[in-house]
Amino acid sequence: MRVLTRPWGHLHFRDSGPSKAPALLFANSLGTDLRMWEAVGERLPKVRTIGFDKRGHGLSATPEGGWDIADLADDAIALLDHLGLERVVVVGCSVGGQIAQALTIRHPERVSALLLSNTAARIGTPESWQARIDAIEAGGLAAIAPAVLTRWFAPAFLARPDARLWATMLERCDPQGYIATCEALARADLTAEVPRITCPTLCLAGSEDQATPPDLVRATAERIPGARFVVLDGSGHLPAIDAPEATARLIRDLMEQANV
Repeated sequence: MRVLTRPWGHLHFRDSGPSKAPALLFANSLGTDLRMWEAVGERLPKVRTIGFDKRGHGLSATPEGGWDIADLADDAIALLDHLGLERVVVVGCSVGGQIAQALTIRHPERVSALLLSNTAARIGTPESWQARIDAIEAGGLAAIAPAVLTRWFAPAFLARPDARLWATMLERCDPQGYIATCEALARADLTAEVPRITCPTLCLAGSEDQATPPDLVRATAERIPGARFVVLDGSGHLPAIDAPEATARLIRDLMEQANV
């Protein structure tokens, strides 16, 4: 396990694959940690893959007070600096996709290509995020887990025994880290800024995604010049988990398009 010390505490990260290979940075969804990308990384043996646990998730610290999406993007840039990586392909899912958007907008010279999975320039409303926060404060993460899992995965995947692993990951997330990230999502709106993204971009949706439905993802894709939009049939909110082969293939295609 590897750690980067930030002003707010420790950031857990993983750096895998050939050190001289093209590098890819993964950013996770709300309520997950870097393990959500393992099956995708296994299918990219010739790529250097870097994952990290954002604040309040996985093995990273939960700092006092809140944070914004821009702060999480700054953490990602600090990690790239720590590893001496000038340019990477960035892949982000859900709130990780907003981190990826903010990183690319603020540091376009650091991103050679961008894959935005199941995300949008704005996700939800302040009211919907506050309702989720209220439910967690009343009953903990276990109280919201069944509804979240239904929004994450299609019924066929939820029927599989390994679906319980992801439920356990969610339930063991730091409640304060989860709540602070919900608050960041409630404030985040990159709608006016995403047209500034100019690198090769793929916006990925799942046909069964109830958290960021395809039309929401498409609306963001239409605001990014030249962005490609793809829907994975049968996939939910987390294609890295329920469709890792297709996700890896799309990453390889994007890297080829960007000559990475």
